[in-house]
Amino acid sequence: MNPLLAKLQPYPFERLRQLFTGVTPNPSYRPISLGIGEPKHPTPAFIKQALARAMETPGHDLSGYPATAGSPELRQACARWLEQRYALKVDLATQVLPVNGSREALFALAQTVIDPTKPAVVVCPNPFYQIYEGAALLAGAEPYYAPSDPARNFAVDWDSVPESVWAKTQLLYVCSPGNPTGAVMPLAEWKKLFELQDRHGFVIASDECYSEIYFRDEPPLGGLEAAAKLGRGDFRRLIALTSLSKRSNVPGMRSGFVAGDAALIRQFLLYRTYHGSAMSPIVQSASIAAWSDEQHVVENRELYRRKFAEVTPLLEQALDVQLPDAAFYLWAGVRGSDTAFARDLLAQYNVTVLPGSYLAREAGGVNPGTGRIRMALVADTAECVEAAQRIVQFVQNNSRSPS
Repeated sequence: MNPLLAKLQPYPFERLRQLFTGVTPNPSYRPISLGIGEPKHPTPAFIKQALARAMETPGHDLSGYPATAGSPELRQACARWLEQRYALKVDLATQVLPVNGSREALFALAQTVIDPTKPAVVVCPNPFYQIYEGAALLAGAEPYYAPSDPARNFAVDWDSVPESVWAKTQLLYVCSPGNPTGAVMPLAEWKKLFELQDRHGFVIASDECYSEIYFRDEPPLGGLEAAAKLGRGDFRRLIALTSLSKRSNVPGMRSGFVAGDAALIRQFLLYRTYHGSAMSPIVQSASIAAWSDEQHVVENRELYRRKFAEVTPLLEQALDVQLPDAAFYLWAGVRGSDTAFARDLLAQYNVTVLPGSYLAREAGGVNPGTGRIRMALVADTAECVEAAQRIVQFVQNNSRSPS
């Protein structure tokens, strides 16, 4: 058995199940879950129709093995989206590669990049998406957790990472917009990371799966876009990863793409060829339709904007919370233990939230998720508003209870 498997920690949702063992939710309330970041908005009809049509299209059915590199038409659709969204021109033959969702690609990229025969560190934000940690450990590297700074809207404190750590770093995961904080990295932050990269030679993996859900007029800056603005048009040692799951409400399709450094893409394709990661031609056809349409993305974003505009002011009455830059989470401060808050909220009001400490690791004696909860506002507005009202009532009732 691979001994590195023993280093993996339970996934946050497994820890949540353990936390709720023995808890009987209040039956007076119907269950509402804000715990898992799984889009619940309806999948656009034209995407489902594209899936159905592909089944009847010669050469696009299930009778043959798909190429790991995807079809030229899909790569063209991805490249065209990058040009429309970020004003970037990429070589669709060498700088774009379809993947089965960003999660799979985030994991596989570490296996491609890390050289375990040398001291290897993978730096990631803290709190973070746990795939970063697992990918690092199973590649034979050690994760290093860079803390977020609440005073700067939870921007990552890259300056806190010692030079001795950067010197051993082979891969840096960044997430902008961030999960769970929703923070967006500005150009100055990218400039700092590129300067560190030039000194130490590590690869940057830019996780951008939330890039199309934002609340300001200015869309979030992408990693490739930042590189181009800073004169790094070859995207050296940089890979951006994105997905249709949140953008188009199709998490079940498992469809996304990576783009960037052609040399890295070539090695990544080699790894994925052996890994057996080709995308179904049916999904490819529907993905082309999804990447080629922006109207459904605008409508989806507006649903989130209206929802957050209703829910955030309600929760501000009881929690330390504010509208994020982007993504579909609220990262809220609570009084006392975040795990006790989540457990008691379920028991009393049948609402599920995720303790922030489950999304972070203790580093330097501090777990930056402690005392916070993550709420995924993925259900419809009415359900999210009802959950917010229950949370406010829970906080107010418990603050009046004798200690």
